[in-house]
Amino acid sequence: MSGQRVAGEVAPERVGIDELLDRVRAGIDRIEPRAAHEAYEAGDALLVDTRYAALRQRDGLIPGALVVERNELEWRLDPLGSHRAPEADSHDLRVVVLCNEGYASSLAVDSLRRLGLHRATDLIGGFQAWKAAGLPVLLPTPPG
Repeated sequence: MSGQRVAGEVAPERVGIDELLDRVRAGIDRIEPRAAHEAYEAGDALLVDTRYAALRQRDGLIPGALVVERNELEWRLDPLGSHRAPEADSHDLRVVVLCNEGYASSLAVDSLRRLGLHRATDLIGGFQAWKAAGLPVLLPTPPG
């Protein structure tokens, strides 16, 4: 039945990624890098780095950030899940998700909020904005 509609079924709305991103961001109180750093330092936020390994190896890591690649995010941060990270112990946890430039992280936050993580947000500009702001980064060590 692929491609066929059942009588009475409503076709899903079609939106482009830019519109979807705008809709998702309208419901998120996104955070700037310095404010995220201050919240982390105060113990009020868990920074979650969803960048894939090649980007982390190229650009470095944020000290103290929990690294969870995007394809594992919901399983690792669901407080009710059997595969959750130890840090993901409450739906009240303030999670600041970051990706490389701040696009994929907004979509990830939408998914986390559907799991009940109502304080989840993302970092405006992602890791690149964090680094550009001069905030702490553990640079990769050259091989050899």
